[in-house]
Amino acid sequence: MLLLRRYSGGSLYSILPIRASIESIIRHFNSLEPLQSSDSTPTKGDYFAAINHVVNIVRREIHPERSLNSLRLPVTSEFVFRVLRATSRSSNDSLRFFNWARSNPSYTPTSMEYEELAKSLASHKKYESMWKILKQMKDLSLDISGETLCFIIEQYGKNGHVDQAVELFNGVPKTLGCQQTVDVYNSLLHALCDVKMFHGAYALIRRMIRKGLKPDKRTYAILVNGWCSAGKMKEAQEFLDEMSRRGFNPPARGRDLLIEGLLNAGYLESAKEMVSKMTKGGFVPDIQTFNTLIEAISKSGEVEFCIEMYYTACKLGLCVDIDTYKTLIPAVSKIRKIDEAFRLLNNCVEDGHKPFPSLYAPIIKGMCRNGMFDDAFSFFSDMKVKAHPPNRPVYTMLITMCGRGGKFVDAANYLVEMTEMGLVPISRCFDMVTDGLKNGGKHDLAMRIEQLEVQLRGV
Repeated sequence: MLLLRRYSGGSLYSILPIRASIESIIRHFNSLEPLQSSDSTPTKGDYFAAINHVVNIVRREIHPERSLNSLRLPVTSEFVFRVLRATSRSSNDSLRFFNWARSNPSYTPTSMEYEELAKSLASHKKYESMWKILKQMKDLSLDISGETLCFIIEQYGKNGHVDQAVELFNGVPKTLGCQQTVDVYNSLLHALCDVKMFHGAYALIRRMIRKGLKPDKRTYAILVNGWCSAGKMKEAQEFLDEMSRRGFNPPARGRDLLIEGLLNAGYLESAKEMVSKMTKGGFVPDIQTFNTLIEAISKSGEVEFCIEMYYTACKLGLCVDIDTYKTLIPAVSKIRKIDEAFRLLNNCVEDGHKPFPSLYAPIIKGMCRNGMFDDAFSFFSDMKVKAHPPNRPVYTMLITMCGRGGKFVDAANYLVEMTEMGLVPISRCFDMVTDGLKNGGKHDLAMRIEQLEVQLRGV
């Protein structure tokens, strides 16, 4: 009776009162093609608002079919796909919505919706329902993509069902009509490494070679990462050496694969030691491995080691890229080594890169934390001319730092400047600036900031 009273008195989520508006919105959006009609036509924002409304119904209603039927939705392939993707965290809700959509005579499901639902069911260990969905696809002569097949195999391995992963792999040509490509082999290899079946993984690579397929970088990386995570560095090195003797040299150097494997396994000190030995011998890792390494080391707090390694690698001929500076400059600025941050920024500019806000904003923040507000303001003025224009987070950070330093007049100026650039400040910035100005006796300026907020927000 409690549930009957709840629904008879009106839905908790006000489904019926807005039925007409949702219905009118969705009817105009059978596709996402650009709109060419009048201003009264619903926009893409309205379309996604309607999808969000349907998602809320599916997630929260005890009997969502009643409310969905009352909306009289034009059920399309794209609409169903978007709802399935939005409800993927709850496979039961996704499956229930899909079954409701299939009951609509005007809707013909495509492989896109089937695969999205199958992946959702696989990630939630609903294997029986997943296989029913895959069987429906096969009955409708719909092809299963290699991406979905790889996802399912890896989910089996992730959840410890390696026998099912192997069975699916072996039955791919007959059961699902797909080919055993390199990506499919890699997925089974990943599943085997997840359960530490390294001998089986190695046998799979030998079978892969016998079938005439050439291992790619991910093939090597999966097995090396697996061995490194189990603390078997020697086996990983022997595997790379044997593959080289057979003529299957990895697309990346063996040392780089080992370093990345150690980092992925969490053996940071071992990776650092290996890189140190490389640099002493006059060798450097490739730029991708180098960036991964300095990112991991900087997160551990050893920024000085990263800086030393950066200069050593540059002397040995490593050409760093913008991602290197995106890691180093914020890390150096965070420990308040402003001079070093400026040197790195100067090197970045000399390499031909135009500084992004994510590069110069940490320097400004570090200067403000050191009390160098005048220098920070001057540097910010230079960046507005010589670098990419500042965005909303940069202004928000600068206004916040001014407020913490008691520079409320400067904060007010940046607040106005921000609005002149078409960027809307967050409410916290307005509150902080107006309160600070009032406490400092700047009541006229505080009133103007309040008027600006009213003008922007219309409240």
